[in-house]
Amino acid sequence: MRPIGLAVVLAVSLTLAPLVVEAQPAAKVGRLGFLGPSFSEDDPRAENLRAFREALQNLGYVDGKTIAIEWRLTDKYELYPALGADELVRLNVNVLVTPNTPGALAAKRATSTIPIVIIAVGDPVGSGIVSSLARPGGNVTGLSIFATDLYAKRLELLKEALPKTSRVALLFNPTNPVNVPLVKETQDAARKLKVQFHRWACETSMTSSVR
Repeated sequence: MRPIGLAVVLAVSLTLAPLVVEAQPAAKVGRLGFLGPSFSEDDPRAENLRAFREALQNLGYVDGKTIAIEWRLTDKYELYPALGADELVRLNVNVLVTPNTPGALAAKRATSTIPIVIIAVGDPVGSGIVSSLARPGGNVTGLSIFATDLYAKRLELLKEALPKTSRVALLFNPTNPVNVPLVKETQDAARKLKVQFHRWACETSMTSSVR
């Protein structure tokens, strides 16, 4: 089982488990809302969704049978509140799952009662999604991949491997708030290494460095 799929399902299963028990007498099916980016089947990120579905099935959650999954997928972060979070709240889903910071922020603004499971949010504390990693509080739980120091380290390794490197560029999505500290960390590292730094705003759902 893939790491992301396993981690998410563990978090979701803990949230959904009581729903199944409660639903048995009335023969009701729990409803899960998923808010995230859309991409083609040949996109590497599609593997994460497939792993997510497979892991749910391994735990007995089969879409359309033992659970109903409401998918809201779009690459336009500005559509997350209206198209995704608000609509899923109106549908009264039992749990809301999202893999990124814009989705988590939209979900948190939309509801303070429905459990929200985050998959790979960059900086949940700095973004205001949770109070702290130790005690998130509220209705949000899940995983964080916050590691801004890695961006500086990558640049250092690049400079060591290619000492003649004089310019670097970073592609980032300006609509994703987690990218602000990532860009700053890379910029500070470039300054220390005396490397020209260029940042290019690009409205995609991924942040990547260009060497």
